[in-house]
Amino acid sequence: MKKLVFAIITLLCFGTAIAQTEITGNVKDEAGVPILGANLLIMGSTEGTTTDFDGNFLLTTNLTGSQTIRVSFVGFTAVENTVELNGSAITLDIVLQESGQQLDEVVITASSTFRSQKQAPLSISSKKMAEITKLSANSQADILRTVPGITAEGGGGETATNLFVRGLPSGGQYVFNPLQYDGMPLISSFGLNSSAHDVYARPDIGFKGVEFVRGGAAILYGAGSVAGIINYTSKTGDTNPGNTINVEWGDGDRLKTDFYSGGRLGGEDSNTFYAFTGFVRTDQGPLDTGLATRGVQFRGNIKKRFERGTFTVHAQFINDRAQFYLPLPLSADRERINGNDGEPVQQLLSGQLEETSFLTAGGVYESPIEDGVFTKGGYIMGDFSYNFSDNLRFKSKVRYANYEHNFALYVGGNGTNGNPISLNNYVESVAPGNLGFSATYQGGGDAQINGSDLVVDNLHVDRLRPMTDYSGEASLTLRSNDGFHNFTLGTFLSRTEAEDVNYQYRVLSEFNNNPRLVNLSYTDAGGANVIFSEGGLTNRVGMTSNRFLDQNRTAFYITDEMVFDRWRFDVGFRLESTEGNFSNGGLVESAVYDNAELTDDLRNVQFADGSFTRARISATDWAVSLAGLYELSESTNLYANFSRGFFFPQIRSFAPVAGIPESNYDAENIIQFEAGAKFGTSKFSGSAAAYYVSLKDRVRINQAIVGGLLVDQTRSEQNTSTFGLEATWDYRFTDVLSLQGTATYQNHEITKNIQEDLVNGGSTVTNEGNELARQPNILGSIALNYDDRAFDALFSLNHTGKKFTSDINDVELDAITIARLGAGYTFNTNDENSVRLGFSIFNLFDSDGITEGNPRAGVAGEAGNQDFFFGRPILPRRFFLTATFNF
Repeated sequence: MKKLVFAIITLLCFGTAIAQTEITGNVKDEAGVPILGANLLIMGSTEGTTTDFDGNFLLTTNLTGSQTIRVSFVGFTAVENTVELNGSAITLDIVLQESGQQLDEVVITASSTFRSQKQAPLSISSKKMAEITKLSANSQADILRTVPGITAEGGGGETATNLFVRGLPSGGQYVFNPLQYDGMPLISSFGLNSSAHDVYARPDIGFKGVEFVRGGAAILYGAGSVAGIINYTSKTGDTNPGNTINVEWGDGDRLKTDFYSGGRLGGEDSNTFYAFTGFVRTDQGPLDTGLATRGVQFRGNIKKRFERGTFTVHAQFINDRAQFYLPLPLSADRERINGNDGEPVQQLLSGQLEETSFLTAGGVYESPIEDGVFTKGGYIMGDFSYNFSDNLRFKSKVRYANYEHNFALYVGGNGTNGNPISLNNYVESVAPGNLGFSATYQGGGDAQINGSDLVVDNLHVDRLRPMTDYSGEASLTLRSNDGFHNFTLGTFLSRTEAEDVNYQYRVLSEFNNNPRLVNLSYTDAGGANVIFSEGGLTNRVGMTSNRFLDQNRTAFYITDEMVFDRWRFDVGFRLESTEGNFSNGGLVESAVYDNAELTDDLRNVQFADGSFTRARISATDWAVSLAGLYELSESTNLYANFSRGFFFPQIRSFAPVAGIPESNYDAENIIQFEAGAKFGTSKFSGSAAAYYVSLKDRVRINQAIVGGLLVDQTRSEQNTSTFGLEATWDYRFTDVLSLQGTATYQNHEITKNIQEDLVNGGSTVTNEGNELARQPNILGSIALNYDDRAFDALFSLNHTGKKFTSDINDVELDAITIARLGAGYTFNTNDENSVRLGFSIFNLFDSDGITEGNPRAGVAGEAGNQDFFFGRPILPRRFFLTATFNF
């Protein structure tokens, strides 16, 4: 009997051994590049594997008979192969083609696993770097304005784009949606200074692309975000070396060269790879100020691959200057006004302000106005990933960043007198009863100033914003043996240190593009000579802010991504604490010039007095996110998500009080709900969703020009609510012709607003029931794309509906539609090398719409000014030529 049992067991084992089949092979894309992480699955079973760094795979199975193996990777069309499993070895070499469906784009943000957009129970948009390169984008606004639910103002130039997300109230910038590179934010703690995230880095061709994740699920992972994450993912080197150079010429003397090189370091057996990228550029900018835009950025990474993981070091260096454009006076019907030379005035920043300096009690202050938005510095980041087993993975990122950063704001035409104004009327306004005046242009010259010539009174603000940031994240992901659960336990730690120092001065100039400065003196009613403007300056204000701030953050999160037959669920919880310190330096005005003919405004200058008022803040809050997706059919998925999140207010919004070491500091609470459907077929892909966003106890500082100076005027505590509808679509008429589009409707309302006057004291209830400032009800885009891999062309329209300039709702801006046209032709010199020659035209029809009114008008609003309208027009038409070399 024992022999019989042994014989049966031996036979079964032998039969099992005979039935085992080993399947090996390789997965590449159409260019021959190995695909890391492609999924192989034997249909109707749970057996599968993934490809390694070189695209190779090995799958051993006990299944027999005819079976279908499905090979897939997000961003590519899946391939199915039928094989006969009988114990004989099988080799498969698979080539995946890029998918035309938007919903098949890769998703790695706000998740612990790789998923397609169609599989994720939240709203996601993405763009590949090739699309962005063809755009010749002026700024992040050009890249992100096609994202539904996003209002992107692009009138300020190349940096400091203002973004508004799903009706959440802010001054713009990136308050509720941090900008990330490779999964880590450029700034870990927002609100230590007033600089937007995109001033610290620029896009280059060394990225794979960018994805924007919207909704409350974004708050769980890493640094966390209330309403969304913008994440750029860098290319890393692989076994196939590659090089790209993109040269861009544009009107306004633009010349920009981007480059990328990547491949293997060492011999053929080396497991170390590199990628190096960046740009060099010089440019007069979309608007000529006489002050050049110029700079350089270098980024790179080195990746070490070992048997069970990778270690990658990323680094960046940037030294870049970009001019920034603020609102200016327009006619009452919001058209540009002709200057003294008869040309429409588009900006009032004067190149003659270069090298401006003046004395202070602490020494000579040299204004960095010529640098505009200037950033110098960089970061280094280590990214470690290790698979303890097929079901247990550890990931960690550590990042250090340090930047010198100045932000020059030239508030043209925002003086106390009507702007623009004739010289005669200006002198009568500032020196009534004078006995005569003398006005000359700075730097001399033959041109004479006539009393009827227009002049304009301007304010310049230098924001000095050095910043240091330390941040790190670590997570452990466990996949259950049945494959149904992916548990992630993680932590995020950061410390950010920043300065918030301002200098201001006022300037008198002619009313022209790139205007000349005006020196003015007069004889007062008593016969004394008075120097009113010297070197073009009418007021050497000096230091107006002297703050030093730091903030620590500590977060822990736990999530579970569940995958069942037709259902996917994401649940997560996050607990976060923050503490910070801020020191407000005292200021004193003293006489530093002894010329008795100077006005007090020129003789006296503010500077730090050495005293500080200090305080601490601390808070703890939690977030929870619940999301589900149901695969209704092969082409349709339904999803919904709910989140309760928080936002730690900007520390600079809480002025310390002498003698009180702790300031009241509470998180702002945000509730979000979204439900929708995602569709994907060979011809059509798209999505439709409805969302609701509620924010409570929002703290906001409103700046305004008061007494000729830019000051924090009011502090508001707001509640708001927004209901919205979003839709996206991508319809492919043929394999080479498609129509893409987005549409958003949102109804937003201020449900509570208590406003404290920081200048005069007192508080009022105001603006309740009004719409939110600078956010329209309707947004949309549509684009016709053609690409047969030789000739490509694009025509697109981006529409921003009517919106109010402020919460007061007294001034409504007209809708804006911006058209873009582009085309190119690619010459393939051999299987690996190619050259694309192309062009792009931004604002094809040269629309002169207004992106924003005067955000610094103050509580009085703008409607009372009947002579002029103060606003920021969109950038004018701009033409680009590009040549892209791949070799």
